[in-house]
Amino acid sequence: MKKGYTSILYFIVPILLATFMACASTPKRESTGEYLDDSVITTKVKAILIKDEALKAFHINVKTYRGVVQLKGSVDSQETVDKAGQVASSVEGVKSVENNLVIKPAAK
Repeated sequence: MKKGYTSILYFIVPILLATFMACASTPKRESTGEYLDDSVITTKVKAILIKDEALKAFHINVKTYRGVVQLKGSVDSQETVDKAGQVASSVEGVKSVENNLVIKPAAK
């Protein structure tokens, strides 16, 4: 009976270790938990941007990687760039914001 448990342990332990190792993060890859956290942050930032009357008119692309939010797109003024950065940094879990928004030239 004891031999049966030992055989099962030799089978299950390596499988569990492999499973845990597959979910671990590396310098170039997020863990499953980090990916989910980043998805939540991205969703929250997008939701706030859409609710804001001054920002919802612009197409602002939001991506998050390990808590760092990246904003891309074109807006009409420096004030809009600053406001979008402030909105993104106000979300819980955001470590920093890379604000790559550009100001589009005024139409002539």
